[in-house]
Amino acid sequence: MLARTGGLYKNGVQRPEATRVFVVANQKGGVGKTTSTVNVAAGLAQLGQRVLVIDLDPQGNASTALSVDHHRGTPSTYEMLVEGQALADVMTVCPDLDGLYVVPATIDLAGAEIELVSVVAREQRLAKALAAHPWIGNAAEAGEERFDYVFIDCPPSLGLLTLNALVAGREMFIPIQAEYYALEGLGQLLETVEMVKQHLNPLLIVSTILLTMYDARTRLAAGVAEEVRSHFGDQVLKTAVPRSVRVSEAPSYGQTVMTYDPASAGALSYLEAAREIASKGAPA
Repeated sequence: MLARTGGLYKNGVQRPEATRVFVVANQKGGVGKTTSTVNVAAGLAQLGQRVLVIDLDPQGNASTALSVDHHRGTPSTYEMLVEGQALADVMTVCPDLDGLYVVPATIDLAGAEIELVSVVAREQRLAKALAAHPWIGNAAEAGEERFDYVFIDCPPSLGLLTLNALVAGREMFIPIQAEYYALEGLGQLLETVEMVKQHLNPLLIVSTILLTMYDARTRLAAGVAEEVRSHFGDQVLKTAVPRSVRVSEAPSYGQTVMTYDPASAGALSYLEAAREIASKGAPA
């Protein structure tokens, strides 16, 4: 019960001075992107932070894991991006954790890529929606009710939805599976980030890389971890998330592993990753 309400870890970390907006992206599927989004967000909420998760994936897996309704007709990211509804009108509270809010994704979002093609400033829609919300900003503007963290969970592709996230965000959070193939797709993602920096969002930086599905018993996982750390240095979190049955089971119960089994290795790793993100602070 304490884990659900965040009572276990409250006041664990200091709040940032202004809202930190993370884009969680990796066009390679199955690397733990959505799992990392919801569990790090839940971990930060347990540490006393105010967190918003924006589900930009038409599959709506983040919405499922956070116990939020996302059937067709539910106010969602589709209404916000395509129809221009305000963020406040599509946002809902996560029932499992205090201080955690969600903008769900419905299947309608699958058609958003096509519908946005003819829209003026189509890649700026999410950035404008975030900028207009009174809880997003620094302590002076948004006050005590401000969001400390916003996590945008992208679909596993580099289309218009992901582009909207890259324009709206300030920090990139990339989960990487500790396998050889995981490194191959990373180059393409980083090229896209560079293009977005040059033309649309010069402030975007890759601030956080998290190794997921890490199996300490294999030489391959250690080799991949070493290569990622040597290339990206301090951007890679010290915490690596191990392979865990509990992490995989949690969404089928409509929960994150943080509330499903708070004492499991996966939950403790994600909590430590959340603490590390908070203690590193926002990039200058």
